[in-house]
Order: sequence, then structure tokens, then C-alpha cells
Amino acid sequence: VAFVANNVTELIITGLFQDPGVQRVCFVLFLPVYLATVVGNGFIVVTVSVSKSLRSPMYFFLGYLSLVEICYSSTVVPKFIMDLLAKVKTISLKGCLAQIFFFHFFGVTEIFLLVVMAYDRYVAICKPLHYMNIMSRQLCHMLVAGSWLGGFIHSIIQVLITIPLPFCGPNVMDHYFCDLQPLFKLACKDTFVEGVTVLANSGLIALCSFLILVSSYIVILFNLRNHSTEGRRKALSTCASHITVVILFFGPAIFLYMRPLSTFTVDKLVAVFYTVITPMLNPIIYTLRNAEVKISMRKLWGKRENSGME
Repeated sequence: VAFVANNVTELIITGLFQDPGVQRVCFVLFLPVYLATVVGNGFIVVTVSVSKSLRSPMYFFLGYLSLVEICYSSTVVPKFIMDLLAKVKTISLKGCLAQIFFFHFFGVTEIFLLVVMAYDRYVAICKPLHYMNIMSRQLCHMLVAGSWLGGFIHSIIQVLITIPLPFCGPNVMDHYFCDLQPLFKLACKDTFVEGVTVLANSGLIALCSFLILVSSYIVILFNLRNHSTEGRRKALSTCASHITVVILFFGPAIFLYMRPLSTFTVDKLVAVFYTVITPMLNPIIYTLRNAEVKISMRKLWGKRENSGME
């Protein structure tokens, strides 16, 4: 067997668009979106951890979801925004593997957290009398830790499959960040088996989680018929925000992974949606539909402003 030299240490990224003018427009559009993502989700993390009125498991999970959103977005977006102004966009092979690891780590952790949040709503609505006993502090911590661990195991597998691949040129990646499929295209061997393995790893987690989420919300909505009008309205409002986030997160992912490889241009535009746009929308969706979060935010940040004025 001929040994292939692994002599590619740096990759060139084509980016989203080639036109410098369009790239500058993207920079002006995406920088505020990223800052809004960090600030919006940061507000939720701080509000949930400081407010006495947001002590229930639902907010405990929401705080962690917002933290994961910041991390998830930060693995891709800052580099992408900086690259929009660069003539040649490069990343080292090690940097590329690191980006793949963290992107998958936080992405899958978020999927598991969304499942945990659905379970929390299921217990709250279908077993209200046992809610505090079932959703103990200990269980909440274990569910969050399990989500992080699940994301970590998933990412380690993805990266361990990728590390042994030989890269001897070409080194131009047709994407705006490092992901597995575009990287596999650059390997100096047939990556069909690896491609199918990582796709199954991502696809199965996404598909199973999506099915669990859909079925749990169907059960919840079915159970709401027995609630009072006021209780039903409140529960529907909370579930609506959860379901919206699930659709925003899984819609693009399912679109990308559940179809044969075609033009990367469409893929890149869809990827922009779930790496740049969705993380910004989540805090808006959760706070706009939730009176308790809004009141706590007003109290907390109002207090800050008043003490600042004194």
C-alpha cells in the first residue's frame, strides 16, 4: 500500500460569496446579528441565574440553552465575520478539526437540551402534582450534565474518524467554515465509509431527537384538553415557543442531511441560517412569549440602571 504524505497543514476557505462588495454587505449585516446573539443570550443567562422568581427547572434549562447558543455561534461566526474582510481566507488543519469538534459538541448538546426541555414540559403538563418530586434539583443537574456528555461523545467520534484521513492537496474547501463533508472532499482517499459513518452519527441523533420532540409535544397538546382555559393558554404559549425553536433548529439540519449531496451554494445559505440567524432568534422567541422572563429582566436591568443613576 502506497503511503500518502499528509503534507497539507493549512486550508483555504472559499467563503460564502466571492464578490468583495457582497462580502462587505454581509459583514455589516452579520456583525450586529452575532453581537445580538451574544448579548441576548447573555441577558437570559444572567437573568435566570440572578432572579429569585426564575428558580423552576424550566428556567434552569433555558439558562443552559442560552449558554450553549453563545458557544455554538461563537465556534463559527466570529471567524466567518473576520474572513469576510480578508482577501484570502485560511485555517490550519488543526484549527479546522477543532472547529468541527466544538461545532458538533455544542450543536448536539443543544439538541439534547431541547429534548430535556420537552421532557420538563411533559412532566409539568401531564403529571403536574408530581412535578416538583420528579424534576428534583439533582435530576435537573444530571440531565444537563448528560446533555453535555452526549455532545462530547458525539464530537469525539466525529473527530476520531476524521484525524486518520490523509490530506495531500488540494487544500481549497468550498464552505465558509469547517464541516465534515466539505473536508472529506479534500482527503486523498475514498471517504465513502467515513462519510456514511459521520452522517449516520449526526443523522441518527438529529432524527431520533426530532421524533422524540414531535411525539412529546403531541402528547402534551393532547393532554392540554383536560386543563382549564387559563392553564391551557399559559401552557400553549410556553409550548409554542419551544416548538418554534425546535422547528428553526431542526428544519435546516434535516434539509441538509437528509438529501443527496448537491450544490454547496444552497448548503452554505442554509448553514448561514442555523449558525448565524437561529441563535439570535432563540432569546427573542423565549422572552417575547414569556411574561415571567420579561418581568424578571425588567426588574433586574431596571434595578441596575437605577443604582447606576444614583
